[in-house]
Amino acid sequence: MEREKKKGYAWAVSAGFNAALAAISAKFFSSQLKYGLVVFFNVVMWGCYVNSMKSLSSLQATVTNFATNFLSSGLSGLFLFEEALPLKWFAGAALIVIGVVVLSKSSIDKKTHSN
Repeated sequence: MEREKKKGYAWAVSAGFNAALAAISAKFFSSQLKYGLVVFFNVVMWGCYVNSMKSLSSLQATVTNFATNFLSSGLSGLFLFEEALPLKWFAGAALIVIGVVVLSKSSIDKKTHSN
């Protein structure tokens, strides 16, 4: 079961990276190539996201996907496009990472119902 969860998180992280790549390609390229790459990366992202939900809860898959997309998009803006990121962005990113870690440690399967 633990191996399946790790596999699910790998799929969710991959989905987030592909979503970020779609945004990067939209900004980086011009002409028809841009649209083709955006569609390609979004299709791959959805495939990865669906696979992540086979091993994770929808909440864990969605939050991990979002966090990876947020962090990789922001950092690519910083490094590739020389966009300024304020200190508040890094504080927010740290809180998002902490939230993802908390969610990854929790499990719906571990909860028991007492009647």
